[in-house]
Amino acid sequence: MFLNNIVEIQGKMNVCGKEKKPFLFAVNFEMTEGFIIDDPLSQNKILFKVLDKQNSRFTDKRPDNIQFKFDPIVYEKYKQKFEIVHNGLKRGYSYLTNLTVKTPITTNLSLAEIFSYSNAPYKLLLPGKFVCFSPERFVKISGDIISTNPMKGTIDASIPNAEQIILNDYKETAEHNTIVDLLRNDLSIISDNVKVDRFRYIDRIKTNQKSILQVSSEITGKLQPKIKDNLGDIIFGMLPAGSISGAPKSATLDIIRQAEGEPRGYYTGIFGYYDSETLDSAVMIRYIEQINNRYYFRSGGGITVYSDCKSEYEEVFSKVYLPII
Repeated sequence: MFLNNIVEIQGKMNVCGKEKKPFLFAVNFEMTEGFIIDDPLSQNKILFKVLDKQNSRFTDKRPDNIQFKFDPIVYEKYKQKFEIVHNGLKRGYSYLTNLTVKTPITTNLSLAEIFSYSNAPYKLLLPGKFVCFSPERFVKISGDIISTNPMKGTIDASIPNAEQIILNDYKETAEHNTIVDLLRNDLSIISDNVKVDRFRYIDRIKTNQKSILQVSSEITGKLQPKIKDNLGDIIFGMLPAGSISGAPKSATLDIIRQAEGEPRGYYTGIFGYYDSETLDSAVMIRYIEQINNRYYFRSGGGITVYSDCKSEYEEVFSKVYLPII
């Protein structure tokens, strides 16, 4: 069964969790649209991969000459958006705000080919609409244990001492700490014994252009008995994802709407798969959407009061890549 009503999706997730029935789901950033599919491994209308669980196995050999170019917005336009966010931060309305932009790209690959060839732990394809190849887990629920892995901090891996630079950067540290605190609070509402199991560890991501380092943390908790089978209530209670909105959420979302000027749609929403025992989900970053036969790459970064506009501008476009090697 395919549902796209948000209230029905949340209710269906609760039912499937109690009855141990597999499903695939997705929810957009604004929480106005989504879907849930029963027995998703038996269908191929919507293709997905969640770690080792997937409903598609392409065998086509990827082309030797992959073309991929992008046309970033001019710095002055980005600066206008940045200043809206920065003014909100300086006024104390937010401690951290995620600012994103939409970048036109050209490539000789289709969305399906990008899905097929991309090397990422979480992938989702809605034909004719978008492809996502995300490196970032949102929430994993296994038994009564819930975990989340916020990703904050990006640097070019080719820079000498890149790992030490990113881990010692004051702005990046403040940004990451804010998100870890936000996610600890989110888990504490529904969990006991919340703790940070891994703090600021490094993931290396290889792309068609270069390798980048990303900084993540892992936070876990023990779900309270009254909610542990209500998967829909757990997930929807934590939306939107803290790592791609900011803190505090309500005021920060107002700043995002003002600065970005358009809905994000499924970009920075979430999707996930429940196999009857474990639910694993991802934040929909590293995302290409199709609009009127044109492709756009959505990317962004966290802004704090300490942020430098030029550095943030450069970081946004360091994330415009294909994880194809």
